[in-house]
Amino acid sequence: MADNQRLNIVDECGNIIGEETRGNIHKQGLLHKEVHVWLYTPKGEIIFQHRAKNKDTYPDLLDATVGGHVEIGSDYEDSAIKEMEEEAGIIATKDDLVFIKTAKRESHDKATGTINYAIKTTYAYCYNGKVEDLRVEKDEAIRFEAWSFEKVFNLSANDKKRFIADIFGDGTLDIFKEIQKLVK
Repeated sequence: MADNQRLNIVDECGNIIGEETRGNIHKQGLLHKEVHVWLYTPKGEIIFQHRAKNKDTYPDLLDATVGGHVEIGSDYEDSAIKEMEEEAGIIATKDDLVFIKTAKRESHDKATGTINYAIKTTYAYCYNGKVEDLRVEKDEAIRFEAWSFEKVFNLSANDKKRFIADIFGDGTLDIFKEIQKLVK
């Protein structure tokens, strides 16, 4: 997404207090809204997106299956549905989403010098297809990878280097535990 895309700036309660370009939001560490959707499989796997090498934040690392900014005039659910279609080719409805949590998070990307300071709402979605059938968004990702919950909870130091640092802090492992409870 272009750095000049305009997004809302919000206060600590999520109230809109202005707008700025995406690039400046990340450069200045301004609080904004984001959404993540974690796809999981009935076999007990979590699906990660391997970010493209040219991404402005966390290039060439594994991240949430689907994620993005809440655009001006949109809400978390609509943004989640839009991002699922754009980034993975999945057509979903609000009823398909399982709300997990909303939390304020701040992360610093040492490689790019940017700050991501966001109120992020996280959802889960049960994906019944083959991981290879997910559509990779051009210039955004390289591929999707499915990892068993067991493997995710017991990663080696080498495996951890393949993920954005946020995966192992700020409650993401707790999110995985909540999603694991959804596997029937």
